[in-house]
Amino acid sequence: MQYRTLGKTGLKVSQIGFGASSLGGVFHDFDEQCGLETVFTAIEAGINFIDVSPYYGYYKAETVLGKALKDIPRERFILSTKVGRYGENGHNTWDYSARRATESVYESMERLHVDYIDIINVHDIEFADLRQVADETLPALVELKRKGIVRHVGCTDLQLENLQWIIEHMPEGTIESVMNFCHFCLNDDKLIDFLDFFEAHGVGVLNASPFSMGLLTYRGTPDWHPAPQPLKDACRRAADLCAQSGYPIEKLAMQYSLSEPRIASTVFSTTRPENLLQNIAYANEPIDWDLVGKVKQLIGNQQRVSWANT
Repeated sequence: MQYRTLGKTGLKVSQIGFGASSLGGVFHDFDEQCGLETVFTAIEAGINFIDVSPYYGYYKAETVLGKALKDIPRERFILSTKVGRYGENGHNTWDYSARRATESVYESMERLHVDYIDIINVHDIEFADLRQVADETLPALVELKRKGIVRHVGCTDLQLENLQWIIEHMPEGTIESVMNFCHFCLNDDKLIDFLDFFEAHGVGVLNASPFSMGLLTYRGTPDWHPAPQPLKDACRRAADLCAQSGYPIEKLAMQYSLSEPRIASTVFSTTRPENLLQNIAYANEPIDWDLVGKVKQLIGNQQRVSWANT
């Protein structure tokens, strides 16, 4: 496993990060014991970066993850969770107030069985009033950092422009890391355009969803996927091309997402140990850049076609 330094935090994170969203049953039902074994397998394989949120499974992901973390020495993992986006009884909720952000951190620590959070993020800021995030949410998290409850402060969003805006409107050094998803993968490399900006501000970069939420898999997207149909069709053709080449698109997608050294870690989620180990094995093999070129050519004018968050 390779490790990269996350911005100016000093944290050395594994280039593959474990996303715990699947432990909330976000994508499909799962066997909890198998999910817990996946966490232990990740740690044993050298993955030290774990990302979760109270939103995933409406608190379930943090609760299940906490069952594993209580049996893992704290120094073996770097833990990232979030505030601002929640839900209950099948309904999404949002609350970016300072009071709720502070309460949420303590609630997450209780569910996760930890006494501090390595990285606390404002979750999906496109759903927030960005001015409130700047004036209220982030100052509350900075205060928790001052108290030693959290070590570092970050933001996550699908829209890169929002991440840029919030960095530009906060005192330098407030935001220490950002997590963006679906913008450094085979069908969309827009994140590259922002790396110089993040680096200039000392902000570490985390990438999520190397499979673009199922677009870059042979199985294809779930029914709820928000991508437009022409993009889905283009990625389906790309998956078929990879299959004909004897090179799974999942392998190419993972390798491509790990290929940019300025991205500290790429996060993906699974509840199956064998799937986790397979993706780690992919990372240790050389990428077929010729096939990357063919896939990108096949995706064609659907490159960088994005969608609204949901």
